[in-house]
Amino acid sequence: MITQRLLNGVEIPAIGLGTWKIPNDQVADIIVEAIKIGYRHIDTASIYKNEEGVGEGIRRSGIKRSDIFVTTKVWNDDQGFQTTLKAFDKSLERLGLDYVDLYLIHWPKPLNAETWRALEQLYNQGKVRAIGVSNFHPHHFDVLLQTAKIKPMINQFELHPKLTQETSVLYYQNQGVVIESWSPLMRGQLNDSEILHDIAKKHSKTPAQIVLRWNMEKGYVTIPKTVKVERLKENINIFDFKLDANDIQRIDSMNANYRTGPDPDLITF
Repeated sequence: MITQRLLNGVEIPAIGLGTWKIPNDQVADIIVEAIKIGYRHIDTASIYKNEEGVGEGIRRSGIKRSDIFVTTKVWNDDQGFQTTLKAFDKSLERLGLDYVDLYLIHWPKPLNAETWRALEQLYNQGKVRAIGVSNFHPHHFDVLLQTAKIKPMINQFELHPKLTQETSVLYYQNQGVVIESWSPLMRGQLNDSEILHDIAKKHSKTPAQIVLRWNMEKGYVTIPKTVKVERLKENINIFDFKLDANDIQRIDSMNANYRTGPDPDLITF
């Protein structure tokens, strides 16, 4: 499994399983299958309402806890110093774990500075191995850096061939911050792309595998979500080929600044 090294030296598996919208009573079975197939990185969040199932799946897998990388996130309503600390304790209890590998601020909000201070405390106490943010534009990140004692190690945001976010990518690369893409397959909306089908045919792969390999070539971490075992296998079977410079250029050319989720500057929840 390819990994990316965070600023503090922690290694994060470059591909993981996203669990957004997977019901709590289904997610454990899916995680057991995913771990059996070879996944070692699971992404959840308090707002997903499935942390209990995620923890159950990890325990049922029979794999050592230290071999699984677990991410969860603090939701907007819980932002602030004390409220974040309480929210983290609840997440840890629901997961049934002793620590979390990565804890993220889910969205940029006015209380980010106080929330980040709580994440720094959790990190310094050893309750989390790494801390970061999600859905932060560079200007949100710049504001956070004004008070942060520890630089966020990762930013997880929407990124796919129709939303390449080149300005943000360059900014975070220059900061040494690992980039993690959510909705990398654009919720299936990329399946009709002639470019991806052409590149897929060239490599005897599927369009989805081409997109996920593009993430690897770019140096991103990515967390495709699926509930189907055959797709779990397909999504992780991307390490036996490489894209050439022309392939990458063609995929990059698909950018249309198209979002499947909200713009972080415009969120109201």
